Amino acid sequence: MPSSSIFKGKLFGKAFAATAVLSGVLLFAGAPGAAAHGSEKCRGKIARAEWKLDEAIEHHGFYSRQAEHQRHELREAQDRCRYESSRRDRRYRDFDHDRDHDGDRD
Repeated sequence: MPSSSIFKGKLFGKAFAATAVLSGVLLFAGAPGAAAHGSEKCRGKIARAEWKLDEAIEHHGFYSRQAEHQRHELREAQDRCRYESSRRDRRYRDFDHDRDHDGDRD
């Protein structure tokens, strides 16, 4: 009987090692999507602001001050996302123009 418990231990160890390696590969495979994460975050903020506006309209009315406040918050979220997106695009465009990457644009 001792050999079966040793076999189970080795099998568990191999399964654990394989799981750890696979987790590491998946963790580092997702790293390059940082720019996509920013846009996803923005979409989430806009969706939340839209939801809050809908709730304010439902509870207080279309022309209420609460609804007006939420409209303002929605516009601000949309503007922030547009600004962040244009800033990110400008940064990548500037990086592409600077081929030798020393900052002098030659």
